[in-house]
Amino acid sequence: MSDTRRIILNVNGTSRTADVETRVHLADFLRQSLGLTGTHLGCEHGVCGACTIIVDGNAVRSCLMLAVQADGANIETVESLGNANALSPLQQAFSRHHALQCGFCTPGMLMSLEAFLRANPQPGAAEIREAISGNICRCTGYQGIVEAALAAAAERRGAA
Repeated sequence: MSDTRRIILNVNGTSRTADVETRVHLADFLRQSLGLTGTHLGCEHGVCGACTIIVDGNAVRSCLMLAVQADGANIETVESLGNANALSPLQQAFSRHHALQCGFCTPGMLMSLEAFLRANPQPGAAEIREAISGNICRCTGYQGIVEAALAAAAERRGAA
């Protein structure tokens, strides 16, 4: 017999209420119950970073958090950053600096960097490398990702 709980959370600016089994991970809830498939599942052990989202302002591995633990939280997924018609500055920088290839790690990388850049508006390359050290990318070699983050940070400072 499964145990279910009602949760209320704010996802990408919209209040959502759902009854969820207590054993369901937040990543699965986002993907399967809410249809937010931008959050990718890779290792399901919190090692690869593909499932990174922002919970109450902090980058979090959604494969390690239960949906019931997010009750009352403010959740941001990659879908909150922009869309095909209006990319966020960070997404635009990823495109300009060829910071993605296969794209599997990209949502988690973007969310890790979004949280990092909010807290660190003037990062150096070494700080960015440290910030993404928990995100595995098998394609890019990371240089384009670092350049994109530096460019996005500079753009944010210019816009502020």
